[in-house]
Amino acid sequence: MRREDQPVLHVNFEDVSLLPLLFGEHDRNLARIEQSFDVRVTGHSSPLAIAGSQAEAAKQTFERLYGRLVADKRKTGQPSSLTPADIDAAIRFAGSRNESQPRGIATWRRPIEARSPRQAAYLDALDAHELVFGLGPAGTGKTYLAVAVAVAALKAGKVDRIILSRPAVEAGERLGFLPGDMKDKIDPYLRPLYDALYDMMPGDQVDRRLQAGEIEIAPLAFMRGRTLANSFIILDEAQNTTPTQMKMFLTRLGENSRMAVTGDPSQIDLPLGAKSGLNEAVDILRDVKGVTMVEFTDADVVRHPLVTRIVRAYNAHDPRLIAKPDGAKS
Repeated sequence: MRREDQPVLHVNFEDVSLLPLLFGEHDRNLARIEQSFDVRVTGHSSPLAIAGSQAEAAKQTFERLYGRLVADKRKTGQPSSLTPADIDAAIRFAGSRNESQPRGIATWRRPIEARSPRQAAYLDALDAHELVFGLGPAGTGKTYLAVAVAVAALKAGKVDRIILSRPAVEAGERLGFLPGDMKDKIDPYLRPLYDALYDMMPGDQVDRRLQAGEIEIAPLAFMRGRTLANSFIILDEAQNTTPTQMKMFLTRLGENSRMAVTGDPSQIDLPLGAKSGLNEAVDILRDVKGVTMVEFTDADVVRHPLVTRIVRAYNAHDPRLIAKPDGAKS
């Protein structure tokens, strides 16, 4: 059936003053939605007519974005323009069972929102479970969202400290050839964790809490022998742990603590033939009460659109690179 012969859906907007922001400068938002769903949108007022086989998904996208503008106007009195990331997030949510507006995670700088249904499920899991594994390719927000939930928990007084850790495993490099002392050598591996914190908290507050021990960023080896109570604990790049290291880390969990373990099983930098502690933990703990696994795919990549295409190209070239741990269920 030709698109022009398909049924037409209509979308009504009560506040037409918001439509220029909805459509975007030079209708760029409207064009992005048309392109994504292969639909034709006619009219620049209310109602809006949408024709095409995916008209319902396009309608949901317009309604979600309009709802965001309405909520923003009620809160601030003057809604801000929608960003390309906002448009892409609404497109990802179209057709999903999650019809509500994405909830914001309250950090000191700004609210952090889910930008895909899988991210929304991940945030729900981090709220509901003591131990959450976030698994999948780069750019899906696994670590960033976990840090946001940790910062929100610290801000609300639910935990006394945040502990962020990574294994210091080289991606084709050797620590010994890096300049400086051990801290200087380790810090580059921990930099993404610092970046996330500074994006969510004022810099002076991050520095002060680091000095006070309320925020700790340390290599995985520094976790041995400790019991981490009243804390939100995150292990990043977990695919580069050995089974022994992973067991050691998981058993650090103390009273009133939460733990998030994030990693990309397709980017293991361990020596050839070494078993990943992340893959083993997923196999062993999948059905343990209090533990949940959230598995991201290339469809959840929220960085530059080219990153999504890169991930898909690599997966198509070698299916073994698909970010899915051994024994993981679809």
